[in-house]
Amino acid sequence: MKKIILSLSLIAILVSCKKETTKEVESTVQNEVTSTDSYQPDIEIMPISHATFVMKWDDKVFYIDPVGGIEAFQNMPEEDVILITDIHGDHLNIETLNGVRNKESLLIVPEAVNDKIKDDQSDAEVIHNDQSTSFDGFKVTAIPMYNLTEERLKFHEKGRGNGYVIEKNAFKVYISGDTEDIPEMRALEGINKAFVCMNLPYTMTVESAADAVLDFAPVEVYPYHYRGTDGKSDVVKFKELVNIGNSDIQVTQLEWYPN
Repeated sequence: MKKIILSLSLIAILVSCKKETTKEVESTVQNEVTSTDSYQPDIEIMPISHATFVMKWDDKVFYIDPVGGIEAFQNMPEEDVILITDIHGDHLNIETLNGVRNKESLLIVPEAVNDKIKDDQSDAEVIHNDQSTSFDGFKVTAIPMYNLTEERLKFHEKGRGNGYVIEKNAFKVYISGDTEDIPEMRALEGINKAFVCMNLPYTMTVESAADAVLDFAPVEVYPYHYRGTDGKSDVVKFKELVNIGNSDIQVTQLEWYPN
């Protein structure tokens, strides 16, 4: 009888320990999720012009497609990272790049850009579409950017340029570069801030841009790069189309053409 009582007691203790262990694991997982969810990045967006802007994210400063001369960056914080999307003059200007880049900054480019700058900037890090690089808690992934419609294929061929997704603690910022509403854009997930181009004849219409945005549903979208050969695209219409389709998406308009 004593043996039976002892056995039952041991079983009860084991079951109790198992339950406590399970609770500890659940608690740990919950804390990890809460930690990620509670991350609130300190991000400031400073437009320069068209496709060029500065983004301060926590303690890092990103220069995106720095063009416009050194004077355009006189009042900007010194950069830590430079991202260049393509070889065209509204994304790459070697004189501006040489003038603004400091010796310690990281320069991330597609191969076609590297071919043009390697004599001056021999230490650039080249990443191709779908490749990633990481540094100081950030991850940068190269996203394809290219044209789809026949009459625009000559402007941006697939594989030459990079859009980018910058990520830290599951918070994601997407920069489209020059592109149409490609499947790779529509398939993006978990984007918090998106910078989406829309200008003819080089990229896409506001209707195509809005339709793509509704597909990947970022928390916030910034229309940028919207000046074409016939003037500026109708970003007011873009906002209306996005919010008719999904009122939860915040459309933020900044001053991209100060002059």
